[in-house]
Amino acid sequence: MQAENKKSRFTYDKSKLSQISFPLGGIGSGCVGVSGTGRLVDWEIFNRPNKGGMNGFSHFAIRAESRGKLLDARVLQGDLPPPYLGSMARSGNNGYGFGPDRETLAGLPHFAQTTFEGSYPLATLTFKDKAFPGTVALQAFNPFIPLNDKDSSIPAAFFEFTVTNTTSQSLDYTLAGSLGFPLPVKSAHTARTAGGISAVQLQAEGLEDGDTRCGNLTLATDAAKVSHQEYWYRGSWFDSLEIYWRDLTTPGLFKNRQYPEAGRNNHGLLAVHLRLKPGQTRKVRFVISWSFPVCENYWDREKTEKLAKETGVPPRWRNYYATLWKDSLASATYALEAWTRLRDSTDLFHRTLFNSSLPAVVLEAVSANMSILKSPTVLRLEDGTLYGFEGCCSSSGCCAGSCTHVWNYAQAHAFLFPALARSMREVDYRYNQQADGGMPFRIMLPLGLKHPGGFSCADGLFSNVMLVYRDWKLSGDTSWLRAIWPSVKKSIEFAWAPTNNHRWDPEKTGVLWGRQHHTLDMELYGPSSWLCGFYLGALKAAAEMAEHLGEADTSREFAGLYAKGKQWLEANLFNGEYYQQQVDIKDRGVLKAFEAEDAYWDAEHGEIKYQIDEGCAIDQTLAQYHATLYGLGEVFEPGRNRKALKALFRNNFHKSMRNIYNPCRLYSINDEGGMAICSWPDGKRKPAIPLTYAQETMHGFEYAAAVQLIQNGLVREGLAVVESIRDRYDGERRNPWNEIECGSHYARSMASYGLLNALSGFECDLVRGHIGFRPAQMTGGRFQCFWSVGSGWGEVEIRPKKVSLRVLQGTLTLQSMALKLANADRDLTVTLGRRRIPARREGDVVFFEKPVTLREGSELRVE
Repeated sequence: MQAENKKSRFTYDKSKLSQISFPLGGIGSGCVGVSGTGRLVDWEIFNRPNKGGMNGFSHFAIRAESRGKLLDARVLQGDLPPPYLGSMARSGNNGYGFGPDRETLAGLPHFAQTTFEGSYPLATLTFKDKAFPGTVALQAFNPFIPLNDKDSSIPAAFFEFTVTNTTSQSLDYTLAGSLGFPLPVKSAHTARTAGGISAVQLQAEGLEDGDTRCGNLTLATDAAKVSHQEYWYRGSWFDSLEIYWRDLTTPGLFKNRQYPEAGRNNHGLLAVHLRLKPGQTRKVRFVISWSFPVCENYWDREKTEKLAKETGVPPRWRNYYATLWKDSLASATYALEAWTRLRDSTDLFHRTLFNSSLPAVVLEAVSANMSILKSPTVLRLEDGTLYGFEGCCSSSGCCAGSCTHVWNYAQAHAFLFPALARSMREVDYRYNQQADGGMPFRIMLPLGLKHPGGFSCADGLFSNVMLVYRDWKLSGDTSWLRAIWPSVKKSIEFAWAPTNNHRWDPEKTGVLWGRQHHTLDMELYGPSSWLCGFYLGALKAAAEMAEHLGEADTSREFAGLYAKGKQWLEANLFNGEYYQQQVDIKDRGVLKAFEAEDAYWDAEHGEIKYQIDEGCAIDQTLAQYHATLYGLGEVFEPGRNRKALKALFRNNFHKSMRNIYNPCRLYSINDEGGMAICSWPDGKRKPAIPLTYAQETMHGFEYAAAVQLIQNGLVREGLAVVESIRDRYDGERRNPWNEIECGSHYARSMASYGLLNALSGFECDLVRGHIGFRPAQMTGGRFQCFWSVGSGWGEVEIRPKKVSLRVLQGTLTLQSMALKLANADRDLTVTLGRRRIPARREGDVVFFEKPVTLREGSELRVE
């Protein structure tokens, strides 16, 4: 990645700081945001979103003094971005017309210049001010270590400050952290030092056991010289902040303050003191950790409590992190004691990812959307199972239930934390599948409640089969597949089950008919390449899995249905330019069979509503996106698929939305570009009321289309789509670490990880010990990229006459490796360390005489 591209894509200043909130927290553990100017914002740590939520006056500050005389003191943040009239979300004398909230600390001295460099999972801020005698930088992160989901789930924000004395005299500096309690309950504060770690813990008081508000926060450091205040001053009006500033600007150690009883709106303080010689630099570590262990289904409380009572399933459950660390002090202690290892592993992943020779905009899209795993979109249940909303409303999750027709687009969690992806499959088939194989597309919480029944959606149900195939190939774990296989097979058979009142494929044609619910929240009536493609992909994947498990008859049945359905689809749904839907929108009788006339019949125009008909839909060959990523092979005829993708880019992609009509939700406006969900080229029939969301530009759909474009050699077009998305998230118009759709941190955007695999031509089948790289483009004959599978991760480096495969963490056992090689007639030399590995070459595939195991730190070279 070129340095200038990195600077422009990942460095923000001035007006580009205004929308930044960089999430710091663990997978399913909640998070705190660090803003573009250094403020601590969006305190989303108590098991639900809290957009715009502040935690009192929580912040960091710095003081410089010389020989007992104050030189300067400042809050470690930059200028508050406008507007300055106040918040419309608040009322009374804290709302609009009363100026910025005092909790922003914009009224305290702060730094004039702030620069933010964010390349997830690391954020680096620099603070400069002519009045301050020194420079300060902050690196903020939470461990993000592929395959290590425990250490990547710590409920904490990590802060490392770097202070440099730029003067000609020795100075004393104090870095002070202040932490409030974010809930409107009493809190009691305790300071303690043990094992070289100093901490102030804030504990909720006066609540019954099991109350979801029960919890605590800890501010901790491993610095040598510290002081603390268990409580800020208690008073009225502006008293607490007045005395805090007086204490901060008084040279020397802070004097502790205690109160005999817990109180509300309290803050605690922990300060680190250090002396620096001229030109000397020191680092200081702080951790803010939290523990709110009890969760409940607040979004559907009445229904789930009723079901829980009937079934005996407890209505509340514990966070996964609460099974690892008893409270916030324990997780803070763990974080500080393991800091070096956690930081080094995170930095190794970060360095490997960003050293990839991928376009900067791709690295931005891939890395930014990994942060969704650290947002309130995601929970980890008591046994560690990954559970997700679709996205986040401002104070609640949006669209609960690990929705199958949204999460099926996402790839980041599956390749970086494969065990978590498998956990989603396991609970879906165990708790959500119905007796006939149908599966409502939202799983219920608390875990253990069997869904009482509901719509099965075609894309969600069949994509789950393809995801099982993906997760099996990534892990190589056939015992896992064997355990889940009966449920997978049953879900395929639901297509023709007599109890399937959607009548998908009662005659076993290999084609989806009838009523088909899907991710655009309505139903299609009649076959489409989009949903039929998922059916075909599931049949093909299931046929291979059945064969591997020794079920030859089942394999032949599914393979035969796949072949029959594919033949019909290609003969009937390709219009010479792209794939479309087959439906007579004038036939009201189609709806009568499903008693759907009230919802779908447009009497004024005499048409069925919400259909694709002859439209060019963004997901028309989405099943091929999945199939290619997972090594399943062809679902659509390759030449036609490529032709359809060209038509999609030509008809649906707009460089500017300024003159594009969109009555739906607005995800790109003005001169921003994007790819629309569906278009109807000139001469094609368009329903009066077309497919839902047709004119929107939803990012997960766009990324999946971009991945397919790249997979089919249309790299320039694919990158144009990616760039149009990420240009919207420039820090000024939108937050670069919060791609939206139906809410914030939308799960579907994790489809962006597929860009990395598409550009590297990555293939993986650990069932047969195979990995491969066929880059879509090279730079000067060279390519370098990060990779990750179920047993290990590392990097590949491809040069004209040499390929190096490195395992940086974990292990990798191989029997073959596919490479984009020149000189097909040349012999190859394969070495592991100093050991020669016997191998033969068949085209672009290298076969090893015996299985080869690469361990952590080892390198396999092909020359």
